Amino acid sequence: MLPRHVLVAGAGVSGAGAARLLAGIGVAVTVADDNAAARERLLASIADVAPGDGRAQVRACALDEARDRFAEFDLVVTSPGWRPDSPLLVAAAEAGLDVIGDVEMAWRLDRAGHFGAPRRWLAVTGTNGKTTTTGMLAACMQAAGERAVAVGNIGVAVADALDGEERVDVLVAELSSFQLHWAPTLTPDAGVLLNLADDHLDWHGSFAAYAAAKARVLRGPVAVAGVDDAHVRELLAGDAGASSADASPAAPADAVSDAPAADAGDAPRRFIGFTLAAPEPGQVGVVDGRIVDHTGAEPVDIAPTEGIDPPGPAGVLDALAATAVARSQGVAPAAIAEALAGFHVARHRGQTVLVADDVRWVDNSKATNPHAAVAALKGVDRVVWIAGGQLKGAHVDDMVAALAPHLDAAVLLGVDRAILAEALARLAPQVPVETVATTDPEAAMTEVCRAAARHARRGGTVALAPAAASLDMYTGMGQRGDLFAAAARQVTGKDGPR
Repeated sequence: MLPRHVLVAGAGVSGAGAARLLAGIGVAVTVADDNAAARERLLASIADVAPGDGRAQVRACALDEARDRFAEFDLVVTSPGWRPDSPLLVAAAEAGLDVIGDVEMAWRLDRAGHFGAPRRWLAVTGTNGKTTTTGMLAACMQAAGERAVAVGNIGVAVADALDGEERVDVLVAELSSFQLHWAPTLTPDAGVLLNLADDHLDWHGSFAAYAAAKARVLRGPVAVAGVDDAHVRELLAGDAGASSADASPAAPADAVSDAPAADAGDAPRRFIGFTLAAPEPGQVGVVDGRIVDHTGAEPVDIAPTEGIDPPGPAGVLDALAATAVARSQGVAPAAIAEALAGFHVARHRGQTVLVADDVRWVDNSKATNPHAAVAALKGVDRVVWIAGGQLKGAHVDDMVAALAPHLDAAVLLGVDRAILAEALARLAPQVPVETVATTDPEAAMTEVCRAAARHARRGGTVALAPAAASLDMYTGMGQRGDLFAAAARQVTGKDGPR
């Protein structure tokens, strides 16, 4: 049964999408936000679902007014970035209202048949590699002839995909830990957990809570996980102490304690691991430079690892994850091979932006935590590493120790550059380090690239892999990466892909 009146928390992009979706099926919506301009923009953006054709009215109000009106609402839908301790959401829960996220809302409406026959949901999460894996998996499904689209934090919003003019049958959803935290009943047809490392701990409160949110993708009929990752293996083993090969893919009990209890028959029926090693039965892995599916009775050759974009172990792991999910959905090897061969990494996720004087300049601005930086640079030697920004409390010693053997030099910028400089001096004293104190976004990146060019050697790589968030200096990781690419062209006097 549809709710009569929903309170949407937040008037940003997610809030507008939720309001549009709900209003379009006749649900009354009130959007709460203290930013009056944001409220006005939202109302203007969804004017086409006004009640002239019998659809619901969308209204907007400030947060204090929303708290005074809790008795009017049946449900609260929050934008994913709102923290669990946000006063409005805490007060709503105390008032007995169910608080969910926009992805959970879309899932419930789709499963209830409000947009036709329910879609197939393939969910992708992890600390790093989500966007690339999601893109690869969507390409695999499309190559198999499915009407599939990448949704969530990549491509199309889930709400828009459900309510679009053209029917989409398969939603390949990149989901963040925030979205999963607010999705207590989401149960994808197949879900993949790529890896786990410290990230967003200030939002979740602990690594255990962060991992528990991520584990929610493993509750469906098919659970795929990166068994090379120690934290993922620990999560899979749970309290039972099972090995990674035979561990239940279900999240530990405390990971889903707030979700409705499931019968034993509702537990994931199939677990698939993926690994850079030769695959054991029930896994997808690599043999002699080839992706091999060993989830059936006999190993099946899929595709070469050579030519996968992005190159290196991180890109291969993403391809393995996409292959594992695609094979679980019946996609033929030839379709997967075609999709992987034609896939090119998105901007800021390991994209080569320039090759000048036999030096490769790589934009991995999306590497916003230490785990991502290690993944980006693993397997790459002779690197001039550009790093720094907001570390968000993350520990850097393990990262610096892992990267030290690969570094020709490091150039640091941003608010937490001193933390990285200290760790490099202590753990990698042989690595030359330059720091840039300028806080002007464009000037800083130009100075950084000049310093990197001085240290770069033929056959080497200059890599922006900041291990940190960007908002101390930039509008986002996209601007940071774009300015890096522009500065690389400027200081080398060369041109490259734009």
